[in-house]
Amino acid sequence: MSSTEPEYGFPAPLWQAIERAHPPLPRWRSPLRGPWLTSLLGVVLLVGLALVIVTGLLSYIAYGPQLGQAIPPDVGALRLPIFDWPTRPSWLYRLTQGVHVGLGMVLIPVVLAKLWSVLPKLFAWPPVRSIAQVLERISLLLLVGSILFEIVTGLLNIQYDYVFGFSFYAAHYTGAWIFIGAFVAHVALKLPRAVRTLRSRSLRTELRTPLTATTPEDDDGSGLVAEHPAPPTMSRRGALALVGGGALLVAGLTVGQTVGGVLRPTALLLPRGRTTAAADGGPNDFPVNRTFVSSGIDVTTTGDGWRVELAGAHPRQLDRAALAALPQHIAQLPIACVEGWSTVQRWSGVRLRDLAALAGVPEPASALVSSLEEGPFARAALTSGQVLDPDSLLALRVDGADLGLDHGYPARVIVPALPGVHCTKWVRSIEFRSA
Repeated sequence: MSSTEPEYGFPAPLWQAIERAHPPLPRWRSPLRGPWLTSLLGVVLLVGLALVIVTGLLSYIAYGPQLGQAIPPDVGALRLPIFDWPTRPSWLYRLTQGVHVGLGMVLIPVVLAKLWSVLPKLFAWPPVRSIAQVLERISLLLLVGSILFEIVTGLLNIQYDYVFGFSFYAAHYTGAWIFIGAFVAHVALKLPRAVRTLRSRSLRTELRTPLTATTPEDDDGSGLVAEHPAPPTMSRRGALALVGGGALLVAGLTVGQTVGGVLRPTALLLPRGRTTAAADGGPNDFPVNRTFVSSGIDVTTTGDGWRVELAGAHPRQLDRAALAALPQHIAQLPIACVEGWSTVQRWSGVRLRDLAALAGVPEPASALVSSLEEGPFARAALTSGQVLDPDSLLALRVDGADLGLDHGYPARVIVPALPGVHCTKWVRSIEFRSA
């Protein structure tokens, strides 16, 4: 056999038969494609996606799977090392989930550019020449399919658009683990070669090379370099500027939902972070995820007859006047939601640890907070550390005014670093548990 002929693994006749059935395929002629550009994009994704993975898994832990309230609740072998989510720093969940959602969106142009750079490999013929290549193709299919699945479902969740008809949380968590497995396998296979390839060319030189001096990369047998390249219509520095500019544009249209202030109206891609409970600029004019109307609560249950039930060794019921007569505490705390948006407000109310002592459980092992609302998020369990934190409140007021109905009137829970969905609104009862 000539040394220029392709090599086939076992069973060679099968791979040769596949090669002979050559279908018509597109011709890839861009002179920009090549192992160096692909490796550069790959290293950027290696760092960025690792952060997205870690912050996503931290979000699952923050939901309290040890308390039976993470979604999905039963993950079988995909269980994580669980620990009690800390309350300090108070902006922890705001940071981790803001990075998860924001960086995940910022990397979309880079992901698309990386897929563009490897298109010739995805359409190579024959697709495989050995069983080892079959396994590599399967891992590549899982990698590409899972990252696109995570991006699409994540974007739809942010937009409140659940057209896929299945549980976003369960599917996103399972898809994440498929992606993680394929990602780790791909990095193990490709990283050494990518590092060597990046050292073969200078990034500084490429950024100084104009269109007129742009030439194809040397063919290293990777299948990424066009056999018959067309004249370049863009330099590599232009391509990198296009990808980087796209990432910066996405960042500019999303970062406002996390940092807030004057930038919040610029978060055009994330409507939840721009929806406010009031449009008059008053104390309750800040983002809200679920309004009072959408909760389906009978407004009469929030009137003068409302009481919060404290369950413990000494059960009792308190109305708003009784709560307001207790020592009040003020805390500047964020609310951060799983969709990535967050806001910081000045809350005032009764410390949860004071209510626990009042109920006869001064050192609670946990607490269960229930809402007047019905549904999957109408109850939230808190760890001992979350109950006893000095800034954990049953809040009655925000920014110097009574809570609005959309923000949880008559009373709501606010706990440092807790996911917003577990800062229960329209509180009906709190059960303080000693064990």
